[in-house]
Amino acid sequence: MMSKPMVLVFLLLILIITSQFDWKQQLVNDMDSSPSISQKQQQISKREEVVKEKIILSQEKNIQRLKELVQNLREQLVQCRGSNNITDGISNSPTTRVIELQRKQILED
Repeated sequence: MMSKPMVLVFLLLILIITSQFDWKQQLVNDMDSSPSISQKQQQISKREEVVKEKIILSQEKNIQRLKELVQNLREQLVQCRGSNNITDGISNSPTTRVIELQRKQILED
């Protein structure tokens, strides 16, 4: 008499083999029945690719715009900090603060 794990493995193999035959038959039937459907699917996939490319380009433009906005905000922040430091009696110039901020940004990236 076979042990339970052996029976399970045997049943699993039978299931896998029979399911593969079913899949192959379905694929062959689908391919034979409609070559025009495959052409339509190719056209649809090409359109989807074009749409995806447009979306990606749009996102890249948005990312670039956001990077520029972040850079402008950082420069404004440095200028504000510089003006605050000058009014507080600290002699750091805004250009040295910009350089420090850029160094920090490079290290973070």
